[in-house]
Amino acid sequence: MSRAVIALGANLGDRGSTLRAAAAAIAALPGVTPVASSREVESVAVTLEGRDETKPRYRNGVVVVETDLEPQALLDALHGIEDEHGRTREVRWGDRTLDLDVVAVDDLVLDTATLTVPHPRAAERAFVLAPWADADPEAVLPGAGRVADLLAAVGDDTERVDEPRLFEEPRADEPAADELAADDPRADEPGARGAGT
Repeated sequence: MSRAVIALGANLGDRGSTLRAAAAAIAALPGVTPVASSREVESVAVTLEGRDETKPRYRNGVVVVETDLEPQALLDALHGIEDEHGRTREVRWGDRTLDLDVVAVDDLVLDTATLTVPHPRAAERAFVLAPWADADPEAVLPGAGRVADLLAAVGDDTERVDEPRLFEEPRADEPAADELAADDPRADEPGARGAGT
């Protein structure tokens, strides 16, 4: 299993709902197990010409997953999720309903015609670094250093969004729901698990 970091972004449509739906779709991919996720941030659109205040603002987030998919297979699966959300690719760095990028996969260094990891511009982008540091405060971008230090260097110009994390991951110090039920002496009583169960 590899640990992969995936950046999510959207600046068209219901951006928050799209990011949460995309995170759920990533977590549901065969061979993928969710590990951690960020809260959303907002940021100014970045185009080939630079920051563009006239464009719709982006919502961004990061999810961290364990996966047994090869990096290209993971990217292909992410492109499928983008397509389901109406992503088009006519304009490079143009407005988009959903953008999913593989930022890092373990310490892997890979550069092919379709995929480069670590992401070549991740160290320069607060809208990647800020949610990544939120999801994993001890994260390291391979070849560049601690994500928190990189964020301090570039400056955090993102704005936090008051929404839950993109997906709720189980905390290591909390028992799972089925473990709680097994320990509950009322679990076998009629109606103990709620109506309709």
